[in-house]
Amino acid sequence: MRDRGKLYFRYGTMGSAKTALLLTNAYNFEEKGIPYLCYKPATDTREDRSVIRSRIGIERECRWIYPESDIYQELATMQESGGMLPEWILVDEAQFLSAGQIDQFARIVDDFGCNIICYGLRTDFKTNLFEGSRRLFEIADSIDEIKSTCSCGGKTIVNARIDSKGDIITEGEQVEIGGNDRYMAVCRRCWTNKRIERMSRNVLPFD
Repeated sequence: MRDRGKLYFRYGTMGSAKTALLLTNAYNFEEKGIPYLCYKPATDTREDRSVIRSRIGIERECRWIYPESDIYQELATMQESGGMLPEWILVDEAQFLSAGQIDQFARIVDDFGCNIICYGLRTDFKTNLFEGSRRLFEIADSIDEIKSTCSCGGKTIVNARIDSKGDIITEGEQVEIGGNDRYMAVCRRCWTNKRIERMSRNVLPFD
């Protein structure tokens, strides 16, 4: 029987190299002959095929997770058919998963002894927790922040959504897929100041 596994959550803002770290781990597992699988929510539509790609250009094939996917049952079927279960499972963009799917990963850890590392954002552009991230904060065995730096030198906290002029947007749906043209990671102070600056430009003078 395998040793007991762990469920890890490694979170950071956009541009903090989360995906690059995931791909580095995958490369190391492959080099050492350690069985692993990569997963990614189909919600992330930036790719037209099932790959995890970092901003620095490296990529690796993965399995899609759809809203109706039951990952626990997928691995249970794999075990029943005599297949080798992975020692490690690496999950990109875990914030887009449902709370139920995070619970499935926890069951995989507890029942099959797999280690699972979920990488993702903590909060959306309004600074509200994503569903998948919230559940990971509630039940993960280990939680680590991947830190990055704002242009002012502070620590990035907010995944700010921006318009074509670079102004911060505070209204809209929680999920809107995009890259540097739609988001920028900033510290809380810069996020606040940029919102105040935009509001002041939109205030009309009295007649």
